[in-house]
Amino acid sequence: MRNDSRHPLEHNGGAGGGASIDLRAPLEVRVRPGPGEGCVICTVRAPVDTESVGQVRSRMAEDLRVRGLSDELIEDAQIVATELLTNAVRHARTLPDGTIRVRWKVRPESLEVEVTDGGSSTEALPAPRGVWRDSGRGLRVVRALAHEWGSGEDRTGHVVGACLGGPSRRRVG
Repeated sequence: MRNDSRHPLEHNGGAGGGASIDLRAPLEVRVRPGPGEGCVICTVRAPVDTESVGQVRSRMAEDLRVRGLSDELIEDAQIVATELLTNAVRHARTLPDGTIRVRWKVRPESLEVEVTDGGSSTEALPAPRGVWRDSGRGLRVVRALAHEWGSGEDRTGHVVGACLGGPSRRRVG
């Protein structure tokens, strides 16, 4: 399902049925209404390349600023998107069209960030603590910033997502 209403950040290019994405071109942000009043879903198809991580961060921040979200929430969303997308670029297979999908749902009370890829041979879990580790902290960072996070499968691939800005459901203590 695609809503053709244009968003201030959208670009006319983008991936379609197996087309490659030019990293020099701005990534297209597709916007559609979500379920419920005030919910908007924004989607970007990103190439599997470390350069696309920064582009997605920038596109997301621009979109969230246009929507009036706080700087703190935008920063947290950028960190979460960076960690999830970097994991997908490093460890996962692509979706059938050769991309990884990044989606954010803006709701009146929260913001959800999801990354969908073609799956991998390992499960998305936070790495054990380690003072001298030079990598593997990404999901621990996501878990610290989000009030909910998780992973699973949907009809298109493997999804890892986090919910920010809402009431915490985590138990304290």
